[in-house]
Amino acid sequence: MANIKPSLAKGTRDFSPREMANRNYIFNTLRAVFEKFGYSEIQTPSFENLSTLTGKYGEEGDKLIFKILNSGDYLAKTPADLLKEKSSNKLIPYISEKALRYDLTVPFARYVVMRQHEILLPFKRFQIQPVWRADRPQRGRYREFYQCDVDVVGSPSLLNEAEFVLIYQEALRALGLKDFTIKINNRKILSGIAEVIGKPELIVDMTVAIDKLDKIGLEGVNKELLGRGFTETDLDVLKPIIMLDGSNAEKIASLKEILVASSIGLQGVAEIEEVFDYVRNFSVPDLLDSAVEIDITLARGLNYYTGCIFEVKTNEVSMGSIGGGGRYDDLTGMFGLKDLTGVGISFGADRIYDVLEELKLFPVSSSVSTRVLIANFGEEIYQHTLPLLFQLREAGVAAEFYPAATKLKKQMAYADGKQIPYVLLVGEEEIASDRYSLKDMTSGEQQNVSLEQLIAFLT
Repeated sequence: MANIKPSLAKGTRDFSPREMANRNYIFNTLRAVFEKFGYSEIQTPSFENLSTLTGKYGEEGDKLIFKILNSGDYLAKTPADLLKEKSSNKLIPYISEKALRYDLTVPFARYVVMRQHEILLPFKRFQIQPVWRADRPQRGRYREFYQCDVDVVGSPSLLNEAEFVLIYQEALRALGLKDFTIKINNRKILSGIAEVIGKPELIVDMTVAIDKLDKIGLEGVNKELLGRGFTETDLDVLKPIIMLDGSNAEKIASLKEILVASSIGLQGVAEIEEVFDYVRNFSVPDLLDSAVEIDITLARGLNYYTGCIFEVKTNEVSMGSIGGGGRYDDLTGMFGLKDLTGVGISFGADRIYDVLEELKLFPVSSSVSTRVLIANFGEEIYQHTLPLLFQLREAGVAAEFYPAATKLKKQMAYADGKQIPYVLLVGEEEIASDRYSLKDMTSGEQQNVSLEQLIAFLT
């Protein structure tokens, strides 16, 4: 049998102990902020019924869902004419019933509908789990990645949106990021723009196109809009709207003039104003001037958003969005539960990781697991060193005992390689005096301590 060279599937990664420590630093930081704002954690399965996921993300999103082949002879019941036609899209209903989850929001909606008689409304949950998308891998974009979601269902209050602005601010600052932009828009404003243009039936086509402005530029957006049924006249009306500039107050004033004939559009403007008023009442008015920006081109290409939408970008590193979300008033209606409003945001943990790595913002302590290594001087003193190891662990100290009595230089190199801050030397002299030599691996200094002093120092 020929040897097969091991490789990773494109868009996936392994994580070393150091990387896992840093990732857990992100997860734990976000978890602490989420819990501080009153959210509780849940988890859902890694795969769902395909019918649960399809039709929730728009045409573009549906193409990126990873389908799972049915077990067994999945082609046995497939019509022969479809096999000859070789159309994979037509074959899918016959060969695939399940799929890896595309995001955490739709599975959460399914969770809420199935447990509607158990949960207390408003229901505030957070979820930190991996999702999968059949996207083209590139820097900051992976096929398997973690999302960190915060959602609340059963509350129409825009106070939730205001708190999400605060959650973004507190979490990103806790991670060490200082310069970031929280972009906000409202799908009702986009609907109003489509009305003003005279193409309300093409709202989805318009949002899908203008959401790509940062990637393909105005010329690319115009080309796509023309291909989706818009005219040159429509583009002339749309251009000054999507290129709207100025302060948040100036943009709001301009939008009120532009959307004067659209009640749905004006409602979207009013909702953003209400969110801003809540943020001011939280006594953080500077946040609106320094970090929050109304962006009319923000569309969030997911069909289920109905109100305020968010996207967050760091200005310290060239990177796509590191977070986003919005209100989805009718998402659970797709599963038969009507009139249950919801709103949520997500943090892109993998992109945040890349940002923190580039900016060198991970604390050294995040990659340190073992606090002290006990050097091994031979089996004849195991009856002393092993109970000592047990006592340290019982006291809550992360401790290791080097498994072989090799040269001390090699044991020190092991501690240095693992960034273990201290090495404990326990030889015959230390056993006789009942005191131990503790070496600081950073400074090289040693101190002579009793067991009580050792535990107090390391805890």
